[in-house]
Amino acid sequence: MLRNTVLLLLFFLFNVTAVAQIRKKPSLEPQGQILSGRQLSDTISGNRFNDETTVELSAKTHYTDYKIISYSKDTTVVDTTLSLKKERLFNHLRKDKFELQSFHNLGTAYNHLGYDFSKVSLLPKMGIRAKHIDFLERENISYFRVPTPTSELFFRTGIQQGQVLNSVLTTNISPELNLSIAYKGLRSLGDYRNTLASHQNFRTTASFTSKNKKYQARTHFAAHNLLNQENGGLTPASFDLFVTDNSEFYDRERLEVNYTNAESQLIGKRYYFEHSYDLWQHQDTVKLRKSDLKIGHEFTYSKKHYNFTQSQASEFIGVAYQNTIADSTYHKTMDNTLFAKFKSPYILGSIGFKTTLSQHNYGYSNILYLNNQTIPEKLKGNTITTEANWDAAFKTFSLKTKIGTIISGDFTGNYLAGTASYAKDSLFTAKATLSIKSQAPNFNFLLFQSNYINYNWHTAFSNENTQFLGFSFQSEKLLDLEVSTALKENYTYFDSASKPQQYSDVLTYIKAKAHKALSYKKFTLDNMLLYQKVVSGNEVFRVPEVVTENSLYFTDYIFKGDPLFLQTGFTFKYFTNYKADEFNPLLNEFRLQDTMEIGNYPMLDFFVNAQIRRTRLYFKTENISSFFTGRTYFVTPTQPYRDFKIRFGVVWNFFI
Repeated sequence: MLRNTVLLLLFFLFNVTAVAQIRKKPSLEPQGQILSGRQLSDTISGNRFNDETTVELSAKTHYTDYKIISYSKDTTVVDTTLSLKKERLFNHLRKDKFELQSFHNLGTAYNHLGYDFSKVSLLPKMGIRAKHIDFLERENISYFRVPTPTSELFFRTGIQQGQVLNSVLTTNISPELNLSIAYKGLRSLGDYRNTLASHQNFRTTASFTSKNKKYQARTHFAAHNLLNQENGGLTPASFDLFVTDNSEFYDRERLEVNYTNAESQLIGKRYYFEHSYDLWQHQDTVKLRKSDLKIGHEFTYSKKHYNFTQSQASEFIGVAYQNTIADSTYHKTMDNTLFAKFKSPYILGSIGFKTTLSQHNYGYSNILYLNNQTIPEKLKGNTITTEANWDAAFKTFSLKTKIGTIISGDFTGNYLAGTASYAKDSLFTAKATLSIKSQAPNFNFLLFQSNYINYNWHTAFSNENTQFLGFSFQSEKLLDLEVSTALKENYTYFDSASKPQQYSDVLTYIKAKAHKALSYKKFTLDNMLLYQKVVSGNEVFRVPEVVTENSLYFTDYIFKGDPLFLQTGFTFKYFTNYKADEFNPLLNEFRLQDTMEIGNYPMLDFFVNAQIRRTRLYFKTENISSFFTGRTYFVTPTQPYRDFKIRFGVVWNFFI
């Protein structure tokens, strides 16, 4: 309650300051129209601009002037429309969860229904992957450029008790300098014992471009505190009571769970700064073609601490050294990058080079001696990497390639990736992607210490080698289609005893995903279908063969004068049986299990969404099908999906 009060106070002060800035600078006062509703539904969906685009702030504003700039400098605009895509993004992650299956409570964990192996990187990450799904990394931070002060408030109710609040406030102090501040808070009690989720995330950004456009800088600070109570799932007796639909246990707090005294917490802070300078700019005589040479520096310092605590050790996890559990893992990194970028039409695009000195420090406070084995307290060292990229465009054809390798350090790794795309006017876009990478497994596979005896190891695993080939076709008139195949050598996983292992054979995974929306008058049937197959390696890598999500909905303006845009309908989601991984809260990772298959149950939701000017209202009844399908809806063999719920929320944009 105190946090929300402080947030509203900051919001008020921010807008008062913004109004004062407007009065001082009449040139920022918007006299044009910021479109919303149906007028923009086709115009700005997926609209992107060149990463070098700059727009002078003037007396008149247009919706394309309100820019959101990503880490990779892709630019979108503030979108105030209401669409099914917005419905799918209306969750605390603010991302499409088609290939994820949520635990019953918000902010807990997500089991995977599908995987993407197309991303490339060189250095291992911390691990603790179930926690990091709600952690904003450097690549997830957005920057802004707006002609007038702009803000967005996101609110949605939680499970049992609680809510999610995400607010973003941004303004250009001058045409050259933008500032933003954002906060996301989540608190949800959950239906079962010991499942409270309490997350806080604060971030602030600044970006600057000199008047002559030669010098550019941007920086951000981000802080996370992700706290979860962990119950380890239902006991066998409670599992039977749930499945048999015993009416005495409709109050889910009456069901026994494996432990009621455990908490996990991920705390992190990150400082980031990047700046660059155009050494040389040249335009030809007709001023149609431009060349430039840019050099720059990027700095990132990040520190994370993961804690797992219990007031009393649990036999369900295993034998412990002491009765009170207080495990703590830290991970600190510092990256210094020098880069150069040369862009010219004479070389058909741009070429970039960068070299990074990375310092990593992962570990614990003490050396451990266990069963004649010495487990070190940390993995610490320096790594030098180099990377290069070439981006080119030939009218309707474009090519993006990049390559990277580790020059020196404690790890080895490299990658090669390329994407070729062809666009036929507005009819369709076709892409082909190829990537080959070799990367060390995450740090928690290599080193882990715990007060539980069985959770201590120091391994010497080989690099994971991944080959990925994918094709995509996007067309509003036809369909959206993605087909890919991935080969992985030395696939690293946690076995049924939660021990890290590497698969000795080659894992082969194929995936095909299609999307098509069919409209008739005011009704639309939106269909998403995923087919996937583990050709080899299904003993260590499991996915459902089919995942489908279908939405049938009605859209129209209602009431005289069209003040309200309505969207209402049903969403049906289903996936086939598979041996889903079990969740291990101590590791905050998923492990193999061979005791039970989950899936083969429908999830039916009903939603009513509405838009009034720049305000979007969301109302949803979740898992209606639980009334007539039986209690077979599980995310893991011990973790049920949520029962029937009624939830609502709002997204509200302000443009001063």
